[in-house]
Amino acid sequence: MTKKDFITLTDYKAETLVKIIRRAIELKQGSTSCREAGGKVLAMIFTKPSTRTNVSFFVAMQRLGGQAMYLGSEALQLSRGETIGDTAKTLSRYVDAVMIRTFSHSDAVALAETASVPVINGLTDLLHPCQALGDVMTICEKKGFDFEKIKVAYIGDGNNVCNSLVNAAGVLGFGLTVSSPEGFEPSGDIIEKMQGINSGIVIEKDPRAAVQESDVIYTDVWVSMGDEEEEEVRKKTFSTYQVNSSLASKAKTDFIFMHCLPANRGEEVTDEIMDGNNSAVFDQAENRLHIQQALLEYLFKENKK
Repeated sequence: MTKKDFITLTDYKAETLVKIIRRAIELKQGSTSCREAGGKVLAMIFTKPSTRTNVSFFVAMQRLGGQAMYLGSEALQLSRGETIGDTAKTLSRYVDAVMIRTFSHSDAVALAETASVPVINGLTDLLHPCQALGDVMTICEKKGFDFEKIKVAYIGDGNNVCNSLVNAAGVLGFGLTVSSPEGFEPSGDIIEKMQGINSGIVIEKDPRAAVQESDVIYTDVWVSMGDEEEEEVRKKTFSTYQVNSSLASKAKTDFIFMHCLPANRGEEVTDEIMDGNNSAVFDQAENRLHIQQALLEYLFKENKK
C-alpha cells in the first residue's frame, strides 16, 4: 500500500477533496466522529509559531479520540544538526502521524518521503494546503459546490496561501483572479501548471478590475514571517492593494470577505470590511478545526487499508 500524505492539494483528485470538505461540514453540524484516531498520537513540529494551526490540530485529534504533542524547534535535535530524514525515521517509531509547519518546503517533502507514518504540511514558505482546504470549505458553505459559477479574487501578496488557492482552483475548477504588485506574484510554475488545467485562473495587476463581480474577496498580510526586513518596502508597494469599501464596491453585493489571519487591520484590510456583514473571517478560522478533523480522519482510514 502506498502511504498517503497531505503535502499539496494537487496530490488529490477533486472528488477526494470534496469528500473531505463534505465530511468536515457534517462534523461541524454535529455528526459523530468515527473516533478513527482512538489511541493515536500526532506529533506537531513547529519551526514557525502558530495560533490556528496549533489549536485546530490539537483539538481535532482530541475529538477523534487521540492526542497531539507540540514540538517546537527547541524541543528537537533538528536545531542541532540532526537530519530531517533521521528525525522522520525516529518519530515514525513513536507516533502515528506528523504535522509540520516550517519554512523550507523541501523539509516537508523530505519528511514525507522518509517517514513511515502520514505527514501533513501545516505550512511552508511555498504552500499552505490545510488553509486552502478550509477556505474552500468556507466558500462551499456560503456559495455552494457549483465551482464553475464561483469567482474568487485574491488581492495582495502572492505567498504560500495564494499558491495553495491557485492549486485549489486548478483541481476544483473555480474562477480565481490574483492581483499582486509586480515582483510579488504567486509562483510562476504553479500558475502555469494550474492555468493548463483551469483557464479561469487569471493574473490581473489592477485590484479594482480583479474584484469586479467576484463572489469572494480574499487577502492576507503584506509582511509574512520571514519578510520583516522588507517591511517598509512592502507597505509602500502594497498601499494601493488594501481591501476597503471602495474596492469591495466592485464585487457582487453578496460577496464574502476572507482572510487567513492574523490580520494587520488598517493595512491590507480596513475594520469596516473585517467586521462588516460580508465578512466570513471567523467562520473561516473556525473551519480550520473541522477540516483538520476530517483530513485526519481520512488519512488514518486510508493508511489503515
